[in-house]
Amino acid sequence: MRIWIDADACPGPVKEIVVRAAIRLKVPVVFVANQPLNLPRSEFVSTVQVGRGLDVADAYIAAQAARGDLAVTQDIPLASQLVPKGVAVLDPRGELFTEENIEERLSVRDFMHELREGGVVTGGPKGFGPQDRQRFAATLDRELDRLVRASARRS
Repeated sequence: MRIWIDADACPGPVKEIVVRAAIRLKVPVVFVANQPLNLPRSEFVSTVQVGRGLDVADAYIAAQAARGDLAVTQDIPLASQLVPKGVAVLDPRGELFTEENIEERLSVRDFMHELREGGVVTGGPKGFGPQDRQRFAATLDRELDRLVRASARRS
């Protein structure tokens, strides 16, 4: 089991929460970004710096993540590639993407993209706040607990 972080646009508090959880549970976490990252040193924390370009980090994560892993991304198309592979995927605000909701989330994302391309001002996401941090931490803990238990049953 690994944790994969789409790190280029990941909020700092989310990175901190994931690092603490990875070290506490002794689960490797891989931060994938197209720029250098300043992260705590630990045998459980690593980074992969990919080339610059649209969706390069996403392609790397999609190719490397496997069933039983967990990924953190706000990129819904990446989530839609990972969920069918059996990867638990959550966004930085703690929303869990599942087989039941990923198609709807992708449709809404595509619709909003079309509106923006058509000149409609849709506004951006609200700022990342304390409630987002709490929701993310709670969802991460729940999913990691589930995945660790599942991994132990398979061993």
